[in-house]
Amino acid sequence: MWQRRDFCKQLGKTACLPLAAPALAAEGRRLRVLAWPGYAEPEVVQRFEQRSGAQVALTVIDSDVDLWQKVNARQGRDFDVFAVNTAELRRYVRQDLLAELRPALIPNLARQLPRFRAGSALAGLSVDGVRYGVPFAFAEMGLIYDRKRVQQPPDSITALWDPRYQGRVIAYNGGTHAFSLAAQSLAWPKPFQIAGQQWQGSVERLVALRRNAGGFYTGPEESVALFKRRHAALMLANFGRQQLLQLRAAGVDAGYAIPKEGALAWLDCWVLTKAASDPQLAHAWINHLLEDEASRLLGSRQGLGNTTLASPDYRAEDKLIWLEPVESEERRNQLWARIISGDRVAKVLAA
Repeated sequence: MWQRRDFCKQLGKTACLPLAAPALAAEGRRLRVLAWPGYAEPEVVQRFEQRSGAQVALTVIDSDVDLWQKVNARQGRDFDVFAVNTAELRRYVRQDLLAELRPALIPNLARQLPRFRAGSALAGLSVDGVRYGVPFAFAEMGLIYDRKRVQQPPDSITALWDPRYQGRVIAYNGGTHAFSLAAQSLAWPKPFQIAGQQWQGSVERLVALRRNAGGFYTGPEESVALFKRRHAALMLANFGRQQLLQLRAAGVDAGYAIPKEGALAWLDCWVLTKAASDPQLAHAWINHLLEDEASRLLGSRQGLGNTTLASPDYRAEDKLIWLEPVESEERRNQLWARIISGDRVAKVLAA
């Protein structure tokens, strides 16, 4: 779903509770972690190694495709723990790649904000009554705008189609999210499940977006460069406030708005592989990542929300529409490839 990059200098201090050293200090223990940039910062890893007596072998990924390929390549045998979003988690369960979590080994679950606890309405943490995921990081897909070019903050997702901004809209290049965005802009109640005649309506909507846009991006840094190069007025922030921080650092007087329809939002969770060589150590890692240090760094370095510390940037009253599995990622991406290439509606739907 997403590419994420580290763009700030390494800083910060720890505020961690001690692990049970006798249980974790055995020599030769090694934890294989697969994570997005910024999820396992150097000082966070170092603190865990000091407290556990284990070595962390960190592999960084930059897209959902990369994540899936690495985990699925050898049935998860190369990794013990990794971070995946709730919309993708069920896919790993179907492939029998994940192990059931043992909440008793993660006491810091009690530190999570109410909206992220197991009893909340969050979908995707469990499958068929079995708990697999622990919420860790999130961001909503808000609207970023240049205060010098947009007089009034945009209040609707439909601003991306506003002819006043033709050629100065920057959008995300991803078929799965694009169709959910189109459905949201058309006020359809189920943006993750498109069926029947809705396919034609959503394709028409996305062709109109392509014609109104001045460019499409896949990564945060690319979006910043494109925004500046095209003298853009408005951008869909697939990576949320992470892009806002980068744009401001690049000298853009950028504002941020949550549309009245609500914002599509992704939620990344830590999960254990079924092939984890040391499940206790993997649980200890998740518990460690729910402490203050890792949570603070998600915000200060990445501009992302965390699940344990309240932030004025992420208000409980904001309407977040958590991503869910879609009816067909393959079809969405195939249609999107034709749309982005410049095909007309009839040609897109004909193939």
